[in-house]
Amino acid sequence: MSTRERLLKFVKEAQPYLAVILLQFGYAGSAIIAKSALNHGMSHFTFAVYRNAFATLVFAPFAIVLERKIRPNMTVSIFLKIMLLGLLEPVIDQNLYYTGLRYTTATFATAMCNVLPALTFMLAWILRLEKVNVRRLSSQAKIVGTTVTFGGAMIMTLIGGPTIGLPWTRHLLSTTTATSASLTELQPIKGALFIAAGCICWACFYNLQAITLKTYPAALSLTCLICSAGAVQGTALTLVAERGNTSIWSIHLDTKLLSYVYSGMVTSGVGYYVSGLIMKDKGPVFVTAFNPLNMVIVAILGSFILSEQLNLGRVLGGAIIVIGLYLVIWGKSKDQKLSKYSSTDDVEVEPVGKETSTTKSLNQTKAGDEAV
Repeated sequence: MSTRERLLKFVKEAQPYLAVILLQFGYAGSAIIAKSALNHGMSHFTFAVYRNAFATLVFAPFAIVLERKIRPNMTVSIFLKIMLLGLLEPVIDQNLYYTGLRYTTATFATAMCNVLPALTFMLAWILRLEKVNVRRLSSQAKIVGTTVTFGGAMIMTLIGGPTIGLPWTRHLLSTTTATSASLTELQPIKGALFIAAGCICWACFYNLQAITLKTYPAALSLTCLICSAGAVQGTALTLVAERGNTSIWSIHLDTKLLSYVYSGMVTSGVGYYVSGLIMKDKGPVFVTAFNPLNMVIVAILGSFILSEQLNLGRVLGGAIIVIGLYLVIWGKSKDQKLSKYSSTDDVEVEPVGKETSTTKSLNQTKAGDEAV
């Protein structure tokens, strides 16, 4: 194999990893911008509606043109799955997550979302989308990693500890500690419950998306349908939950509009589409396995932009979550190697020196000709 072929092979194998890493940067930016908008009075109900509406308007023309030949016909089963997908993540998960974000910090919220890979793995195991053999070391690593991840999330939620003064936030301790205490210290359990409930819906969404892509492989069209279904259902929910409050629908050139557009295009549009492409080959567990990177990015950006403080309990819990997820990723990679080896072993190869049926018939024909 030449150097060029090796390079092309490496780039091809690295594409899914690079894609999910870039997604985490996009998700981190969304969390920072959304937290800033929530601090300025943005309604999380209209946020979920507008972001999915923007995603639909931007990506629908591309889906209509680029996937017109591969888009399958709509059936009742596919339609119901799309409506459920639109309800699980764009409506329920997003409203629960951003409600929890009000009671915590962006760093805490993204750290709590690190339970998502563990939840996705458990559901994928139940739905048989993920192969698990408890006798294998790789499967044991995934199970142990899932348990460790939950433990780390509980440590982050229940244990506080001293505040870690970062060099660029130390001068803000005296002015921000009093105002942030009511959010980050007095209500972390309340926020964690909302975020954890949202993560359960998010895990269900990923697994259902993987199932739906098997019968509806047009990933970009599926993304637009999910966003449009979420926008419609979210509008109905908002009209009920915020009835009489028409001011929440107003749009101005401010942080709220930036949050609508950015989250719609990056988190909903690009996020759903790229995740769908990756999970076709890697599965839903792989897509969610890189969430700890999101936590690190948000922790750094949040301390700069939002002046958020870190404490020892959250850092310790986050480190434990990273260890648990490393075990899950390691087990997943081992399973993929084993599946490749098993598929290779399934190819039938004629043993050397053994007379095959074709060779035997040729020999018989040759012997008959010599006899004549």
